[in-house]
Amino acid sequence: MNMVFFRIAILFLFFGTAQQLMAQGRGKINWTADGNNYTKLKDGGIVQVNPVTEEETVVVDRSKLVDPKTNKQLTPQSYEFSANYTRILIFTNTVKVWRYNTMGDYWLYDIIADKLTQLGNGLPPQSLMFAKFSPDGNDVAYVSEHNIFTENILKGNIAKITRDGTRKLINGTFDWAYEEEFGCRDGFRWSPDGSMIAFWQIDATRVRDYYMLNTTDSNYSQIIPVEYPKVGESPSPARIGVVKLSNRRTKWMEIDGNPQQHYLTRMEWSDAKELVIQQLDRKQQESRLIYCNVVDGKSITFWAENSSAWVDMNTDDPRGWNWVNKGADFIWVSEKDGWRHIYKISRDGTRETLLTDGYYDIAEIKCIDEVNNYIYFTASPYNATQLYMYRVNIEKPSFVKRLLRIDNFIREEFDPVYANGRDGTHDYQVSPNGKLAFHTYSAHNVPPVKEWVSLPSNKPLQEEKSIENTVKIDSTVNIEFVKIMTSDSITLTAWINKPKNFDSTKKYPVVFYVYGEPAASTIIDAYGAQNNFLYRGDIREDGYIQVTIDNRGSPVLKSAIWRKSIYRKIGNVNIVDMAKGFEKLLTMYPFMDKERTAVWGWSGGGSSTLHLLFRYPNLFQTGIAIAAVSNQLFYDNIYQERYMGLPQENMDDFVNGSPVTYAKNLKGNLLYIHGTGDDNVHFSNAELLVNELVKYNKQFQYMPYPNRSHGMSEGAGTFQHLTTLYTNYLREHCPPGAR
Repeated sequence: MNMVFFRIAILFLFFGTAQQLMAQGRGKINWTADGNNYTKLKDGGIVQVNPVTEEETVVVDRSKLVDPKTNKQLTPQSYEFSANYTRILIFTNTVKVWRYNTMGDYWLYDIIADKLTQLGNGLPPQSLMFAKFSPDGNDVAYVSEHNIFTENILKGNIAKITRDGTRKLINGTFDWAYEEEFGCRDGFRWSPDGSMIAFWQIDATRVRDYYMLNTTDSNYSQIIPVEYPKVGESPSPARIGVVKLSNRRTKWMEIDGNPQQHYLTRMEWSDAKELVIQQLDRKQQESRLIYCNVVDGKSITFWAENSSAWVDMNTDDPRGWNWVNKGADFIWVSEKDGWRHIYKISRDGTRETLLTDGYYDIAEIKCIDEVNNYIYFTASPYNATQLYMYRVNIEKPSFVKRLLRIDNFIREEFDPVYANGRDGTHDYQVSPNGKLAFHTYSAHNVPPVKEWVSLPSNKPLQEEKSIENTVKIDSTVNIEFVKIMTSDSITLTAWINKPKNFDSTKKYPVVFYVYGEPAASTIIDAYGAQNNFLYRGDIREDGYIQVTIDNRGSPVLKSAIWRKSIYRKIGNVNIVDMAKGFEKLLTMYPFMDKERTAVWGWSGGGSSTLHLLFRYPNLFQTGIAIAAVSNQLFYDNIYQERYMGLPQENMDDFVNGSPVTYAKNLKGNLLYIHGTGDDNVHFSNAELLVNELVKYNKQFQYMPYPNRSHGMSEGAGTFQHLTTLYTNYLREHCPPGAR
């Protein structure tokens, strides 16, 4: 349920201006090694750009990227330079692996020799994954068909480094659950001296398959197996191997703990002879950091933290370890004191320094500028709907500074009073040297704007193109952020998006957008975040009020207590908050029509929609649920056990938190939508719910989309059909317009 579609829509709206700057599909600007320039794809080739002057230099012209055998033009999806910038890996002809296009063909372009060569000769087409240069740039390693290969650039020799890979014994990449819930995809690392490769091996042979059926692409149905450990099933055992390339022998690291009761979530080289690994126990309540000696395989735990709920991951990006002070310390993010904070921890784990002290959460580290002793990060101490950038001194962390530019001079303050009309959501892509940043900004009534700035001054490189000179207010927006005190004395945040030509003396239908689970929040002060992306037409012009409410358990910057209050209570505390919050809104605002209320959501939001419609029939007459988990026992073990515990220990929590338990109470109008090819929230959720509704003679409308995945992006006309279906149902059962 990490695939939450309002987030995708908002990211597209907010960061679309930066899209052409990105490479390798990592969502980051492809900075040059010195951090003074960046590269990007343009006109089928690659150019280097100076942010200060905007001067572009062609690195690779598209005429160089032509298959010498077929004379076909290559279309790069991403690329990566060697360390000395003389060679480039070009990723093209890509195909999707579950969620992202991580498999395809790789080509090597040698800039000096002006030569283009395809890698993986003799391997199946479109089968290469995660190709990367060795440290000296003379070899490339990649994954194909669950095995790791190396290829020498000068000689063209291909060596098969692992030989036992199968669909269920996975080398150098991950199974479905690791990819979905831990963000793990690229599963191998070159050693610093290039003599070894460390890699994950995931053993899914003991994990049962979930069988999806493709019933439309041939006369006979085709079985599509997915190795998918359901909640209550043991994890896929994982282990770390280190291959010495000179003899291709693998040394397996000896890590304490039953592999079927633990996860290995992060792994990097700490030096040429040692790995650093993060291990989580099955319940994800203990995180251990471990050093492994790659010569003898011995390991030692040097730092650990625990939680009675779950331990939050250090980062959403599983690549890289933030070493500082020449490897004597590292930077780590933890919630160990009740807030998400940045720590500096000594290499042996005996000394830790809290760098961002205070009653607030950081969001994301943006840059570690060790030369000037700064860490740049995003946070919002006073308003969890917004986001700003701050910096802290690594060596003297006595205070945190927020970078703001007001009236063409700089203030560095913690207090948000200096926002001066620029409240909202700010994001920065900071250069590795901490001198430049690409700054984007929007708010609920401010369309996205961008600028290049120098740091630490936060001064625009080009004043005429600065945010201050390009920002515009959208006067047509009529959105209000409000605080709600429920009958349980819980303070919730909500936004209300009012119709065009709003008249407070009249009553309007209310459309409540929900998610509710720990994977995402629906509350953000960014442009477009309050738009209904499924409504076909202008929902405000048609006279609907739209609302959303931020429940306890949502992953906003409101403390670990807020986020973890949902532990073992999904389907309980979140649903109660949304219901009581919505009830309070109806009493606070007489212009909300209690007789015309609708609720809708996707994935976890679909589950919340079912709960609210089944359990609060007096609040909601209509519900539209898409790709919902109807039974928590049907979802994967990593996600569900993290937030709910083990069903063997607290089965009642799973039963009481599942919408299907309350299906017999349906009174209103329900439209249920699901893709039969959903590898994430399986179609069995829909069929179980349908059976329960049929059992109690509950009438509803049902739309299964054949072979569509969780995002329902496949098939001609799907999105048009989905939006039409959604809009027609809403208009029929929750009629638009003022009364």
